[in-house]
Parts: sequence; structure tokens; C-alpha cells
Amino acid sequence: MANERTYLSWVRTGITVIALGFVVAKFGIIIKELVPGAPSTSYHLSSEIGIVLVIIGGGMQLLALRSFFRNKKSIERGIFIPSAFPEALAGILSVVIAILVVVYMVLTL
Repeated sequence: MANERTYLSWVRTGITVIALGFVVAKFGIIIKELVPGAPSTSYHLSSEIGIVLVIIGGGMQLLALRSFFRNKKSIERGIFIPSAFPEALAGILSVVIAILVVVYMVLTL
């Protein structure tokens, strides 16, 4: 049961990152429509950052699926050996996302 809960938690996190990427990408279009004199780099940058966030979210989904099946197989064999790699990678990706969002916010002030 814990394996399924952990997997679903990662799925929710990945979906959230994908949704954030979508919002950031579309935010540039809103800026372009609302502020006619806005520099074109600001909304192009939001699209690029949004795409990167969607890719990161999709990668988190793949890592979660891989980890779920690996853990399921280990549990069935009775020799569960926890791995820190997916969790560490997700933590690093979260920091990268935070940095990307901060850079975007600074550049579009």
C-alpha cells in the first residue's frame, strides 16, 4: 500500500509541475495581449521556461513509474532495498524549477 501511495504522490507532483509549466507558458501570451508595448523577449522566455517545466514534470512521471515497478518487484521478492536516487533527483529538479521561476520573474519585472 505504501508503494502505491508514494507513486500517486509523485504523480500528483508531476502533474502539478506540468500544470505550472502550462501556466507559465501561457502567461507570456497574456502579457503580450494585455501590454502591447511589452518586450517580445519576456513572453518568449515564458514559453521556453514553461516547456522546460512540462518536460521536467513528464520526467518526474517517468521516474515515478520506474520506481514504482522496481519497488513492486522488490517487495514481491521480499528483498526491498530503498533507493535515494529518484528522491534526490526530484529534489534537484524542484530547486531547478524554483530557480527558473525566479529568473523568469526577475527578467519580466
